[in-house]
Parts: sequence; structure tokens; C-alpha cells
Amino acid sequence: MKYGINKATLVGNVGDEPKINEKNGEIFLASFPFATSETYKDKNGEEVTKTQWHRIKVWDKQASVIQKLVKKGDALYVEGRIENNTWDDKEGNKHYSTEIHCNNFLFLRPGFNGDSKDSEA
Repeated sequence: MKYGINKATLVGNVGDEPKINEKNGEIFLASFPFATSETYKDKNGEEVTKTQWHRIKVWDKQASVIQKLVKKGDALYVEGRIENNTWDDKEGNKHYSTEIHCNNFLFLRPGFNGDSKDSEA
């Protein structure tokens, strides 16, 4: 039996307004850049922040939620699977991309995710 796990878990910030794709008037895809950062001290004791950028894709009903509620700068928890793609352009150059196909996300700001303390406001 073959085994495998393909799961990414990210906490970070939305880097730009989500791009929405529709088909027959229905939203089927939302995509957006997503930044994760780590801060550490280098050998000289200087604080350094390293940011990684990810391309997030969200499908179907969740894409509608993204379209209505997610804005540039929002903090999110994102779970999904990693998808690697390759293609050749017209000149024959090979290109690579990595995407996170999101299957679950949580807002990391007050008033979302059913937090009763925040939803009373």
C-alpha cells in the first residue's frame, strides 16, 4: 500500500485583493498572493525578517466567501495541498510555479470564525 501526505499549513497575510474567476455567473475560483514571515537574529544580533510569498487558490463555495470578506492585509490561517506546475512558453523556456490549493481557512481578526466574544460587538 502506498502512503503520502501533501499538506501545507500557513499563517500570514493576504498580499493583494483576491482575483475572482467566474463561469456562467458563478464564482468558481479565488486566488491571491500570501506572505508568511519569520523574524530571527543574525550572528551580529541584528533582527532580520524573511518573507516567503505563496500563491493561494480557493475553489467553489469558499471562493465566494473569499470574494466577499477577504481584503489585502488580512491575516489568515490557511490549510491546503501543495501543487507544483511546469509549462513551456512560446520561446520554449520552462517555467515553474507552486500553489497552495486551499481546503480550509480561518480569519485571524476579531469578529470572524464564530468567536462569541467578538461576534457580540
